[in-house]
Amino acid sequence: MWRLIRPTSKLSLRVWQISLLAIILGVWHYVSIDPKTAFFFGTPTGVAKAIWSWFVTEGNIYYHLQITLLETMIAFVLGTTAGMLAGLWLGLSPTASAILDPYIKAFNSMPRVILAPIFAMWFGLGIWSKVALAFSLVFFIVFFNVYQGVKEVSPTLLDNARMLGADRNKLLRYVYLPSATSWVFSSLHTSVGLAFVGAVVGEYLGSAAGVGYLILQAEGVFDINTVVAGVLVLTACALVLDALVGVVERKLMKWQPKSGETEQQV
Repeated sequence: MWRLIRPTSKLSLRVWQISLLAIILGVWHYVSIDPKTAFFFGTPTGVAKAIWSWFVTEGNIYYHLQITLLETMIAFVLGTTAGMLAGLWLGLSPTASAILDPYIKAFNSMPRVILAPIFAMWFGLGIWSKVALAFSLVFFIVFFNVYQGVKEVSPTLLDNARMLGADRNKLLRYVYLPSATSWVFSSLHTSVGLAFVGAVVGEYLGSAAGVGYLILQAEGVFDINTVVAGVLVLTACALVLDALVGVVERKLMKWQPKSGETEQQV
């Protein structure tokens, strides 16, 4: 029975995915016929009208979306860069790693969303308080992946490279960085989502612009359709950014064999 319904091609897979989406929308529409249910969950048509108004009728979403994307990208780039540098430094410096280890674990264990009011006091209600919050979320994800990637380098590989005359700079370039790169890209897909979360949460807690600000305003008047519309717009943007990270990953990681190629070699 399962073989009859199992997707056998990309086209059939897309058909199944679209069919599932249609079923979800149909159930949502049927449930939202009741006004009480619609008050809490909204309606598909109401959400579609809100999105249409944002992008076409009024066009006021573009300014707010630009602010949110700017905050996200700044935090993503700064957090990724700082996380990579810190991960490489502590991964290659056992003494510094041992000294800073309890402090790093303490900061990582801290629920960093509670820092949003502090960042707002430090940097004001502009974009930099949101960037600071998103940076704090991205940094530790990238840092621990790079740190682990450096630590996972095989001692035998290092010994062989040294026997061939590799100095510290060559070890960093040809051994440590390639090892850390695969770990970095595994974390970037999570980091881009967290950068979005940090930016939106910062806007939600205090701002005058951004998609999080629009969601907060809609929540204040119990406009669930606009709230859901904002969530869907943010989700679509996060998926686009994640896809862009995937494109960059495929271009920079061409040296890695694909799983199918690895199985054939084995």
